[in-house]
Amino acid sequence: MNLQKIKSANGKDEYVLLPVAVYEALKNEIQDELAHPKVKTGRDNEFVPFILEDYVDNPVALARMKAHLTQKQLAERMGVTQAYISKVERQDKVTPMLLERTIKATRHKS
Repeated sequence: MNLQKIKSANGKDEYVLLPVAVYEALKNEIQDELAHPKVKTGRDNEFVPFILEDYVDNPVALARMKAHLTQKQLAERMGVTQAYISKVERQDKVTPMLLERTIKATRHKS
């Protein structure tokens, strides 16, 4: 079996296409690796893991993203509009009560 490699713009191997059967067999290992990447060292291969908290300051937006919800889905769970969620996520500060409501809504399974 041959695996197809996709190169980056600079010519280095970037991705590998593999058959679904192989992916299914290795799915758990792949997901573990993606969830807990090993930090590479060295100038050319330096890898910095993506940490959501480094890019998102608003606790409502952070809770929503960690729960894998859209603004619309969170709004429906909280009984508010998507526009309200958008407004809240643009604020620098949110009240403790609103944050508590958000956390409860993100834990709720629809």
